Amino acid sequence: MVAFLRRHPEFLDEHPEALRLLRPPGREIGDGVVDFQQFLFERQRRELDRLNAEYRALIGVTRGNLASQARVHKAALTVLAAPSFGQLLQIVTTDLAVLLDVDVVTIAIENIAGITPRLNVQGIHLVPAGAVEAQFGEDKSVLYEAEVEGDPMLFGAAAGLVRSQALLRLRFGRETPTGLLCIGTRKPGRFHPGLGTELLGFLARIVGISIGLWLNPVR
Repeated sequence: MVAFLRRHPEFLDEHPEALRLLRPPGREIGDGVVDFQQFLFERQRRELDRLNAEYRALIGVTRGNLASQARVHKAALTVLAAPSFGQLLQIVTTDLAVLLDVDVVTIAIENIAGITPRLNVQGIHLVPAGAVEAQFGEDKSVLYEAEVEGDPMLFGAAAGLVRSQALLRLRFGRETPTGLLCIGTRKPGRFHPGLGTELLGFLARIVGISIGLWLNPVR
């Protein structure tokens, strides 16, 4: 083993976990004498264990972020590829739940006209005028809630499934009502205030712009 380490002095740098397999040599010391060699070795071993745990946690977070990024990008491309307005709404309210690995996705639109039209697309809900501002205020566009009971006004019959939600402001263009992209999951804590908003905020912008283009096509 000593000969191997002499030939490969970089081995322990490349494989620090091997240090945990080593046992420090025993020493004869008198009563009342503290063995600092043993103390330092054990402290180094604990530090190595801590660093390995942090490294594994970092790898897990990175993999989770990459998976989330891939799901959102795929969802955005699916929305952009919708061949008709009806299919666009169907994609958002049905397919996105599968693509994002959640339980329900709906669109809530402020009813600024004060009437109740018959909606043929499941997953589209009308909310009172001012409901979006009541959720966000003037500047905020994303709201995550880790522990929540789903609101039937936002999620309809699927509200009972929702234990964590992401609400994202939808803008469809000038002189159009404000909306919400409502994402719900039965897993508490899936969405929480510390979660990054960039990916889902990007998806909400894609959905809003796509719906706006269908409502007001460029001539």
